[in-house]
Amino acid sequence: MADPKVVLIHGMPQKIVEVITSYTPEGFTTALVDGDLPVERQLEEVEDADFIIVHRARLQDGVLRAASKVRLVQLLAAGYDNMNLKLMNELEIPCANNGGANSWAVADQALLLMLSLYKRLILSDRATREGRWNAPIDGSNTFEMAGKLVGIIGIGNIGRQVARRVQGFDAEVQYYDKYPLSETQDRELKITSVPLEELFRSSDIITCHMPLTTQTRHIVSSEGIAMMKPTAILLNTSRGPVVDELALIDALREGRIAGAGLDVFETEPVDSDNPLLRMDNVVVTPHSAGTTWDTWFRRAEFAYGNIQRVWEGEPPQSIVRDYEE
Repeated sequence: MADPKVVLIHGMPQKIVEVITSYTPEGFTTALVDGDLPVERQLEEVEDADFIIVHRARLQDGVLRAASKVRLVQLLAAGYDNMNLKLMNELEIPCANNGGANSWAVADQALLLMLSLYKRLILSDRATREGRWNAPIDGSNTFEMAGKLVGIIGIGNIGRQVARRVQGFDAEVQYYDKYPLSETQDRELKITSVPLEELFRSSDIITCHMPLTTQTRHIVSSEGIAMMKPTAILLNTSRGPVVDELALIDALREGRIAGAGLDVFETEPVDSDNPLLRMDNVVVTPHSAGTTWDTWFRRAEFAYGNIQRVWEGEPPQSIVRDYEE
């Protein structure tokens, strides 16, 4: 019997690929497929594949249909919005995300964006380098996390990590999730489940941590933004389209909210003419929140562990179940 075959379809640098494939279990083989290769070339590798790992590449429908032996499509990322989940469901191929392997990194970035806005870090750095000592700080425009109410939209792996971090700064936490935690979990985490409208109205900081689906697209809508306090800030380190970007731009321009910290945008790479890039009350990063050297080891360990679990007849973990019409 041939060794179980894993095909890694990717767009990653060689150094990272070597880290990922070093976790290949004994008795398994991993074949590498550049995600930019024509579909015909990819078909040759997946026809006898038992598992597919995908990262920074698109899994083409034709490739998926040709993978008749595949038992699991394993993602190295948390998001799955570029996967054809409907087709996978039809083909009865389960899809798993990274099991929260990058949750520490994304939670760190969310906190970084909060503090950068509250302390006017980017403006202060620029002014100091330019010899304008303390120019951006007037005594009334910087803030502390202590005592603030943080509203988390999406209380999955990342959302819970964010809750723990902001509580370390003496902030309080409320959250909205389509599937709220149990009362016991809420008590253990010292967080409160609230309706989405209440979260928009009462939070000092709103931070987004949910996958992109038809249900979450523009969950931060113009109506929701209109409910926010004028002193509130909005963070998004999930997927750009969960926020209505045009509504956010209008609110920031008109001073209806205080600021925004964005790692993601509705169009990526972000257009250089995007007004958000020219606003002093906005801090931006290039969809890099989940990317740290540390995460690759956790991603790889979880991915191959999940694959080995399925090969041994056990159910996979971290299955994406939100198949939508």
